[in-house]
Amino acid sequence: MRRAGVNMTILIAESGTSEDRAERRDDVGKSSGETYAATLRQLMPGARFDIVRPSDEGASAMSAQDVAAYDAIFITGSPMHVYNDTPPVRRQIEFMQAVFASGTPSFGSCAGLQVAVAAAGGKVRRMPERLEAGISRGLVRTAAGEGHPLLEGRPAVWDAPALHGDEVEHLPENATLLAGNRITPIQAAEIRHDRGIFWGVQYHPELAIGEIAAALRRECDALVDAGLAEGQSDVGDMADRLDRLHREPDRRSCQWLLGVDDEFADETKRRTELLNFIAAIPSLDRREG
Repeated sequence: MRRAGVNMTILIAESGTSEDRAERRDDVGKSSGETYAATLRQLMPGARFDIVRPSDEGASAMSAQDVAAYDAIFITGSPMHVYNDTPPVRRQIEFMQAVFASGTPSFGSCAGLQVAVAAAGGKVRRMPERLEAGISRGLVRTAAGEGHPLLEGRPAVWDAPALHGDEVEHLPENATLLAGNRITPIQAAEIRHDRGIFWGVQYHPELAIGEIAAALRRECDALVDAGLAEGQSDVGDMADRLDRLHREPDRRSCQWLLGVDDEFADETKRRTELLNFIAAIPSLDRREG
């Protein structure tokens, strides 16, 4: 069996539009796919990475055979609302259906999870009450999540970076709920569809804490409108605290002010689900249709 990452060819699929990518580059200097690539290059030395943008007008559609040339697929987050029947959304879902048909193991975070759910026949919705912004708190495994390799190494309760206003309402058939919290009951899942297997999370193990701070500043008005902050200064204070934790992850006072521990502050622990998926790639056999 090959060691995960060595000589592998990895495909990263951006789930947003060109406008989403431009806005994110203005904020943090990278698109979501470029952030994934930077993170995965650290975690998978010796692998080769390609980035595709399936939702773009004029993007070459990939067949299941095209996707099957890769060892694993990563689907990024984005502001895409997969419940909207628009050409970019349709192209993104068609791409994910090709991923499932190829049998290639796949992983996704935030909108990446939502795209996989929609492609397999589940349902995504706008969150009915409020956003989950900055920190996803109090994540816990389900009974099915106990012992699942995606969550190996996580404690009984943990926090993770997050920013989303949409959530999975219903998982598709042949899906297993692995973790949730009070705000968003479906936070981690495995989906088996067609010939494929997908592991995904609603939160963002791929992100640096500073990127979450930048996202909060970008979404400042939305956070105030949602009642999560009294005004722009509250959002600025939260973002500043995240920036300081990014610079000084071991400083206990920084962790205390945000109400987090090493599961959030420590880069390796924050990336637990990514590391677990990477380790599992060689054993996630492609299934017969």
